Amino acid sequence: MNTNYNHYRIFYYVAKYGNFTQAADFLMNSQSNITRTVKQLENDLGCTLFVRSNRGVQLTPEGEKLYSYVRVAIEQIQAGEEELSTEKGMQSGTVSIGVSGVALRCFLLPVLKEFRRRYPKVHLRISNHSTPQAITALKSGAVELALVTTPLGNTKSLKTRYVKKIQTIAVAGTAFADLAQKTISLQKLSEYPIVSLGAHTANYALYTKWFMRHGLQFSPEIEAYTSDQVLPFIRNNLGIGFVPKEFLEEENSDTLIPLKLKETIPSRSVCFLKRTDQTLSIAAKELERMIIAASELES
Repeated sequence: MNTNYNHYRIFYYVAKYGNFTQAADFLMNSQSNITRTVKQLENDLGCTLFVRSNRGVQLTPEGEKLYSYVRVAIEQIQAGEEELSTEKGMQSGTVSIGVSGVALRCFLLPVLKEFRRRYPKVHLRISNHSTPQAITALKSGAVELALVTTPLGNTKSLKTRYVKKIQTIAVAGTAFADLAQKTISLQKLSEYPIVSLGAHTANYALYTKWFMRHGLQFSPEIEAYTSDQVLPFIRNNLGIGFVPKEFLEEENSDTLIPLKLKETIPSRSVCFLKRTDQTLSIAAKELERMIIAASELES
């Protein structure tokens, strides 16, 4: 018997597509060669593997039995080849990511840590952006991937995946300790100085709409450029702010006081975005896979 791997590979694709022509197109081979190979395989095995129908070909009982084994073997080989290709491609290269401060601290950092541990030779180029800036950078091709927080704005031509919900709380410094003893209204809170990200951010737009729904004007006394600047201002009693709960886990609780509000603070999410018209590099595809895997653990 002179049957080889290529015989079984051709058999696999004819069975998969149920059509000699489609299998030939996929394998970039001629239909006559595909037909001849299948006949040779049938001769070697001493049985008929396919019967013709109006829509192509169907497996015989013997063909079904053989396919159940061949499918596993071919797909395992393909998986091994893809894994080796990925490993080879991860020996160099660069992944560019546009990320907001909240998305970085609340979700992406552990993923990047693990990615770096697995693929130390891949260079990570991380741009700290607001959500609108990151989306603009992604659309222009300045970055391959983006991790941002809602609201997103215009994401036409982008594929979006929500990866983590964020619990936001109101926080004050020790100078506002008296507010921690009671549940306060948004009206009352608006009488105090507020710290926020600047008007160019999705964060600012979110709270502007929230205040407006309650008949109030959102007018921060201090507008920070990045999310990492907000807590130091709050800690030093320059105002009250809204921050993700995760931010407080790394902070000294003696200088930051969570506040209870009557109104529910708008929910936010971390979102992963990529372009629909762009093929990712091998390294970017692997980072995408790890991001999706991490998001599934969050759900």
